[in-house]
Amino acid sequence: MSEFVYMNGKYTEKENAVIPVMTHGFLYGTSVFEGIRAYYNSEENQMYAFRLEEHFERFLRSAKIMRIELAKSVDELCEITKELLKKNEYKTDVYIRPTAYKSNESVRTNMVGSTDGLIIFSVPLGETLDTTKGLNVCVSNWRRTSDNAIPPKAKIGGAYANTALVATDAKLAGFDEAITLSEAGEVMEGSTMNLFLVIDDVLVTTSSNCGILEGITRNTIIELAKNRGLKVEERRIQRSELYFAREAFFCGTSAQINIITSIDNRLVGDGKFGKIATMLQKDYFDTVKGKIPQYRKWCRKVYD
Repeated sequence: MSEFVYMNGKYTEKENAVIPVMTHGFLYGTSVFEGIRAYYNSEENQMYAFRLEEHFERFLRSAKIMRIELAKSVDELCEITKELLKKNEYKTDVYIRPTAYKSNESVRTNMVGSTDGLIIFSVPLGETLDTTKGLNVCVSNWRRTSDNAIPPKAKIGGAYANTALVATDAKLAGFDEAITLSEAGEVMEGSTMNLFLVIDDVLVTTSSNCGILEGITRNTIIELAKNRGLKVEERRIQRSELYFAREAFFCGTSAQINIITSIDNRLVGDGKFGKIATMLQKDYFDTVKGKIPQYRKWCRKVYD
């Protein structure tokens, strides 16, 4: 059975969803996107799209920065996505990728007078990183782009050349992932994930005003942690703090929750999964499957 894609106002088979080679968004990265997950709960024969509204709210904020006008509300985008998932009849966990882009054909970089397009596709997706194994990570030599260059608060297509360099060089050097620093040398995040540390029984993460992507999974973890009675600090983090943290983990929509067991060939704690990260990982997976009643507010049913 062919999978369907939503493209510029209609649902079409994936193999027919193509763009011209001179499309501005393809040539220059003038696009914005979201990564969204929907989780299949086999016990209920139901799929839950996780924090769908919040993802599309951020999507529209990103579009505004890139001067992309979609004439679609958050509710309309949610309903388009829900219908797409129903058409594809999934019975497994799914990754959803909405992309808004400059659709005119031009080799000029300026966007004056340009036109805008919208594509939403979905694909079955399990774990992008093994959540049962600890990650061996390094601090990247590449610096995270600043808010005055390409704003990290927006998911802009062209900005992900930076994350590709970070992730690729880490892999080629024998690491699973990497942690990025700002130009000032302060800790930012992973290549495409936010970072949490446990220092003196406090859950610490880089403040959102330091130039990171304010992740939706990050915000979820903060609320889960506070409801567990944990103290959470959002602040600036120095590189040296990475080396004496007792626990560390990445979080993100695609990666989900990945526990870090070494940084720059130094063990995190005793090199084993810590109790706080393990607890929050379990809470997160139960939450996204709609298994915890107080968090069902974040889970949008797909199948009627």
